[in-house]
Amino acid sequence: MNRDHSRAPVLEAIAAYRDRGGLAFTPPGHKQGRGADPRVVELLGEAAFAADLLTLNGLDDRRLSRGVLTEAQGLMADAVGAEHTFFSTCGSSLSVKSAMLAVAGPHERILVSRNAHKSVIAGLIISGVCPIWVRPRYDPELFLAHPPGPEEVRAALAEAPEAKGMLLITPTDYGTCADIRKVAEICHQNDRPLIVDEAWGAHFPFHDKLPTWAMDAGADLCVTSTHKMGGGLEQASVFHLQGDRVPADVLKARADLLGTTSTSALLFASLDAWRRQMVEQGAELLETALAHAATVRAAVDETEGLRALGEEFLGPKLAFEHDFLKIVIDVAGLGITGYQAADRLAEQHIHVGLSDHRRIAAQITHADDEETVAALIRALRDLAARPEAAGRTREVELPAPDELILEMRMLPRDAFFAHAEHVPLEKATGRVSAEMISPYPPGVPVVAPGEVITEPIVRYLRSGLEAGMFLYDTADPELRTVRVVT
Repeated sequence: MNRDHSRAPVLEAIAAYRDRGGLAFTPPGHKQGRGADPRVVELLGEAAFAADLLTLNGLDDRRLSRGVLTEAQGLMADAVGAEHTFFSTCGSSLSVKSAMLAVAGPHERILVSRNAHKSVIAGLIISGVCPIWVRPRYDPELFLAHPPGPEEVRAALAEAPEAKGMLLITPTDYGTCADIRKVAEICHQNDRPLIVDEAWGAHFPFHDKLPTWAMDAGADLCVTSTHKMGGGLEQASVFHLQGDRVPADVLKARADLLGTTSTSALLFASLDAWRRQMVEQGAELLETALAHAATVRAAVDETEGLRALGEEFLGPKLAFEHDFLKIVIDVAGLGITGYQAADRLAEQHIHVGLSDHRRIAAQITHADDEETVAALIRALRDLAARPEAAGRTREVELPAPDELILEMRMLPRDAFFAHAEHVPLEKATGRVSAEMISPYPPGVPVVAPGEVITEPIVRYLRSGLEAGMFLYDTADPELRTVRVVT
């Protein structure tokens, strides 16, 4: 079936609703902006409110007989080579949970990369699924976790042959990617589905110089965050499906179970428009973005004290591929932490997404141009010229790679809902955590509910907080106390 990618069904439906001039006696209560505070309309614009429609009796009729959303999802599936595509307006955090629930149920087991985002841990808590942690590949020199490789997956599947499938997180926040094709082959040899949390890879299908797209590599189901490296609005997410190892009706039922019934037409429209843009112009736009990224990398490497990482991530025991548009910059040569570097750049109105004890990461997308790239380079050079302006540096006590693998004494769900108490951090060693402890970003829990807290982890968290680490999800954000199972 030939698809007309010049069309954007959601955008067309919004325009048709506006042109008809209908009056809604339904939510949203602002009624296309007529009841919105004029001060808000002045800031956000009339068009945003005018496009804020219900799906039923808005984008479509009450029976959804026009198939607006179905057609838009079909176009997206065709654009990326999937058999089925589902839009989500609750972010990839919900999409990942839906995907997990479509593969495994309460008390069943699933292989999960241990360097998973907190949304994955939340999915385990909600579902009661038992994770079989698959150890990431750690770089002991850079203190960095890459996705698991085929060897780690094969070993985990041999340990738990009854596991219902595998959840692989790739790429990481640092842009490092797994060998999805070989991992998929291992899963499929055992007739197990492979789910890929490819939140950072929505742009991969649209340029051949980018890392391998999960659907092309044989994944059964993958989740993408189109707002991260694409053109979707925040919370716009898509999951793609192929093959029959995960039934489409089961996946839809799980997504309906968790998703909102008040879906956002604005988010749907951004997904629809981005797909059209990528099909029509994606190769050209991404080629330009790659050239801009090369310019930034060259400027970083010419700046004393800074180093743009990329090739260092790749190797037999490291990552399989790296997204060149993720520019990971090592600032250790300046004698400061990534936390300090990010704060210093923010003072100049340059904001980076990721910072850790020695690095920051700046992403280049199709939205960047010579002006934005030049501004980033100027700010980085100023940072390097005056590192002392970042203030006093505190050292982070980094655990050895083996010390990051914690004993899971209880299921995440059981520990999260167990009777708990708050104890001082110094007395938490040996106790079972009842909460997630996640430096953010990237939001990967150092400690998950059910895991035993150790002294090296306590030292790492305490020193990290003193150095500028931000903890997103602890009951005590300053971590003077930890919530543990009684």
